[in-house]
Amino acid sequence: MSNQLRLALLQMHIEAGNPEANFEKLASMLEEAVHQAEKPDVIMFPEMWNTGYALTEIQTLADHEGERTKAFLSEFSKKHGVYIIGGSIAERKGDKILNTIFAFNREGEVIADYSKIHLFRLMEEEKYLVAGDKLGKLEIEGTSAGLMICYDIRFPELARKLALEGAKLLFIPAEWPHPRLHHWRTLLAARAIENQMFVIACNRMGSSGDTKFFGHSLVLDPWGETIAQAGEEETILYATIDLALVDAVRSKIPVFEDRRPSIYEA
Repeated sequence: MSNQLRLALLQMHIEAGNPEANFEKLASMLEEAVHQAEKPDVIMFPEMWNTGYALTEIQTLADHEGERTKAFLSEFSKKHGVYIIGGSIAERKGDKILNTIFAFNREGEVIADYSKIHLFRLMEEEKYLVAGDKLGKLEIEGTSAGLMICYDIRFPELARKLALEGAKLLFIPAEWPHPRLHHWRTLLAARAIENQMFVIACNRMGSSGDTKFFGHSLVLDPWGETIAQAGEEETILYATIDLALVDAVRSKIPVFEDRRPSIYEA
């Protein structure tokens, strides 16, 4: 089995409060991604791509149980034989709204779901959304991977927990805005370096109200080096990673073997 994985990150504009336009845009970009000379193995896209941050309308806009999203992405992944890390969506469960990722294997089966566990107060998420309460874990071609969403990257203990449970890849959809580009790059690199894992982060671009988003989707290797980075435009970022590099880096600097949790973990 090859250790090579071809990635496609759909750095897209999201129209707040307009799921129909966002589904149409996503469908177009998905078709473009799979009709390349070298088809990707894994496709991912940004946070809250179905509704954007139209939080005051979120109860009516959110996808009930993720049914529309799951049907659409399951059919696409099965038809084209690709893994999909489905960004995240506003998902309605009863009267609760969650910020949820659904992930699919090449057969179109849901292999993971993860709801954002750290709600971002600067965008008043805590007033409209309910936090998740479980880790996001899956396997890609037999390799363990983890899921986080946007603000989650400011919590190093979450990434470390995923790494300790075997994750070698970390997928992060986001709506990370100006002016915090330095934080975005630095935190993603830190999560890659300290956990010696690939970090694959897909951010949105464009504007929503007064908020501007800078894109700069990133693929980082376990040394924290940039494999691929987008600019601020709407684009598909392609990258190929070699999964064998994780074990090579971890054997060279054995940070997991040198941990002393009895001292610094409560």
